[in-house]
Amino acid sequence: MEIGIDSFASAMYGTDNTLSSVDAMEQLLDRIVLADQSGLDVFGIGEHHKKEFLDSATAVILAAAAAKTSRIRLTSAVTVLSAADPVRVYQSFATLDLIAKGRAELVVGRGSSIEAYPLFGFNLDDYDALFQEKLDLLLKIRDNEFITWSGRFRPALNNQPVYPRPLQAKLPVWLGVGGTPESFARAGTLGLPLMVAIIGGETHRFRPLVDLYREAGRRAGFAPDQLRVGLHSPGYVGATTEQAITDYYPGYAELWTKLGRERGWPPVTRTQFDTLIAARGVLVVGGPEQVAEKIIRHSEALGGISRFTFQMDNAGLTHSQLMQSIELIGSKVIPLIKSALG
Repeated sequence: MEIGIDSFASAMYGTDNTLSSVDAMEQLLDRIVLADQSGLDVFGIGEHHKKEFLDSATAVILAAAAAKTSRIRLTSAVTVLSAADPVRVYQSFATLDLIAKGRAELVVGRGSSIEAYPLFGFNLDDYDALFQEKLDLLLKIRDNEFITWSGRFRPALNNQPVYPRPLQAKLPVWLGVGGTPESFARAGTLGLPLMVAIIGGETHRFRPLVDLYREAGRRAGFAPDQLRVGLHSPGYVGATTEQAITDYYPGYAELWTKLGRERGWPPVTRTQFDTLIAARGVLVVGGPEQVAEKIIRHSEALGGISRFTFQMDNAGLTHSQLMQSIELIGSKVIPLIKSALG
């Protein structure tokens, strides 16, 4: 199982409100370098177009990280493909792959935040149609140097070559999904690896959707080992479970209460938080032993996963706390998981 981190390049974490965007970006790159040195397998950068995040140009951040690292895989988490040009997305990540010497990946999705749609002139009424068409074009570009293609939302291409080509023979493209059955089935039908973002509730409840993905893939003729499942969840590793909770809860409660006001959800309570960090809850927060056990438990609940990524830089944690957590993931959590899985 691969273990990694996904970041939204938060510009407003910790208690120091004077943190500049320059410092926040420098610290993010320092965390990616430490993840590389600590033995983590993958680091992902999301895509948002909001003041509190610095990840609107995902591939640029990943390219800077590629120049500073040597082994860790670098991916988007996720690229909002519906509001992007698939040609430019492919060119950006093919270029990243050359800089990273074959370590680039893409996770594409429709996006849970909608600010990219009006920003780039797209209609939310076309939310799914945009994604379906653009995913089709992206995969055709990935598989063919010369493209002949037409659709509703982009000018047609007539035997047009797309350059550069990546170092990898086939640039890895994962499909990022939330809780929509159609998205799981689509990923299976296309034979794409699946990255499931579970940010609330209990992870085992997603098993029917993962089974739907695997069954759709089987019917489309893909072998089980081609149908990889990744899991993205909020999490944090402390020296002990008690310390992890002390560090993580205040910022988590503040963030989700703020989101609740925006989206009509009730404020987060400590009782709710305790349910989420319990054995079946989605939050992977605790000491190294507890976190390793929970990741394995989540994998078993979903019928086996091949990748787990922590989302931990938007819960009010300081750069120092995040660095310490990365070190613990590399030195403690990953060896515990490898030992348990043989």
